[in-house]
Amino acid sequence: MTFKTEQENFWAGEFGNDYINRNQGEELITSNSILFGQMLKSAPSVKSIIELGCNIGLNLQALNRINNDFELCGYEINKTAAQKARDLKIANVVDGTILDVLPTNKKYDVSFTKGVLIHINPDELHKVYENLYNLSKRYIVVCEYYNPSPVIVKYRGNEDRLFKRDFAGELIDKYNLKLIDYGFTYHRDNYFPQDDSTWFLLEKQA
Repeated sequence: MTFKTEQENFWAGEFGNDYINRNQGEELITSNSILFGQMLKSAPSVKSIIELGCNIGLNLQALNRINNDFELCGYEINKTAAQKARDLKIANVVDGTILDVLPTNKKYDVSFTKGVLIHINPDELHKVYENLYNLSKRYIVVCEYYNPSPVIVKYRGNEDRLFKRDFAGELIDKYNLKLIDYGFTYHRDNYFPQDDSTWFLLEKQA
């Protein structure tokens, strides 16, 4: 597969493979289950969910534990991670970059990213926003590092690999979305620690 940006090649290759080994385990799945319970408590009647950038499926596993009747789908750029997620047999997992125009013949009650938008080349971010919006029937959730203005942060010694900004605010302005709920996750949480991310539950206007 040919990619347009350095960031795509970064995650599709060796660094993405190493990430798999650093980020797995029961504690993460349990913590994610609690987090998604909080995120979705104000989103009634959800039956289908799609994740852009699902990696090995930790978030999909958490959602499946919340409700094993959820119809789940994930897109993942790293083939090794995608196969691991597919092997869980709880979701339709598609290999590919979320910078492509993704098919919208099937839409989902919720589309979301978690720790993914921060790694997208800012010049291409609008393409992922478009996919999040077009794949959603009603709700969009983003859980990312927040900053009121765009900044670049060195990521594990690598330049131009982590970008913080107000992703939710940009989505709200771009698509006239309604803010339903939001919250913060803290790495020092006594029971269910997460990265220091901010999450937003957004809704399409009728």
